[in-house]
Amino acid sequence: MKLFSEKLVYKINAYERLMRLDKPIGILLLLWPTLWGLWLAAKGQPDMLVVWIFILGTLLMRSAGCVMNDWADKDFDGHVERTQHRPLATHEVHPREALWLAAGLSLGAFGLVSFLNKFTIGLSFVALFLAISYPFTKRFIAIPQAYLGIAFGMGILMAYSALSNALDQTAWLLLAANIFWAVAYDTEYAMVDKVDDLKIGIHSSAILFGRFEVVAIMLCYGFSIILLAMAGWLNGLNWPFYLGLLAASALAIYHYKLIKNRQPSQCFKAFLHNNYFGGVIFLGLLLSFYVK
Repeated sequence: MKLFSEKLVYKINAYERLMRLDKPIGILLLLWPTLWGLWLAAKGQPDMLVVWIFILGTLLMRSAGCVMNDWADKDFDGHVERTQHRPLATHEVHPREALWLAAGLSLGAFGLVSFLNKFTIGLSFVALFLAISYPFTKRFIAIPQAYLGIAFGMGILMAYSALSNALDQTAWLLLAANIFWAVAYDTEYAMVDKVDDLKIGIHSSAILFGRFEVVAIMLCYGFSIILLAMAGWLNGLNWPFYLGLLAASALAIYHYKLIKNRQPSQCFKAFLHNNYFGGVIFLGLLLSFYVK
């Protein structure tokens, strides 16, 4: 009995790490733009049941995406210093188990979406395709980070479809802003693995931008903030929103100080710090509806 319980704990721990539940930054980077969409689509008063469906759906789909990412990279992760201890690379989890786990998580997310309208259910299939296919784009797309931005931005489009049954100009502005933001933070992430990615032939924006990677990151932050400001202006948002954008701009400048010397540990710190970037924008958005 003790041996069985130890094996069970070992397997649960491996699944937890495979889904990155021990590293929630990816969930947060997916959740913040989704919350932007929910609050803007509902003019500050979203249905809280819908909000919880999206929060839980974000958790499930991000977990499924991580499992699929590791399954797709199972032959590469062992050759990269940062990823060599992942459960599939160390054979703690069999590849077939990973596929079943990803399928179960995706099915759970679809069960949540089934409570929403047909438009949103249709978009959920697009979101699923993007989540499954993203890990493979690193083989043939020079800037897979942009693809990631679209995948992570599907929560915005689904928020609008769920609450207004339409995709207006603001929804597309938010999606574009999220794409630029994703390229910024995921290039910081890619800078950590740049040497290993070059060795194994994996594409990334850090490789594509070359010696201009830091400049490209700052430009992407700038475009993201400009697009968000346009969305705020179209929706008549109040000063707290723009104060949030100002705070996000200050954080982007701080990220520049972290990444300018291209030290992997500092680049990874900048990547993790993007949680605050997304958070202050949402806080400003939230307060804009309640502070005149």
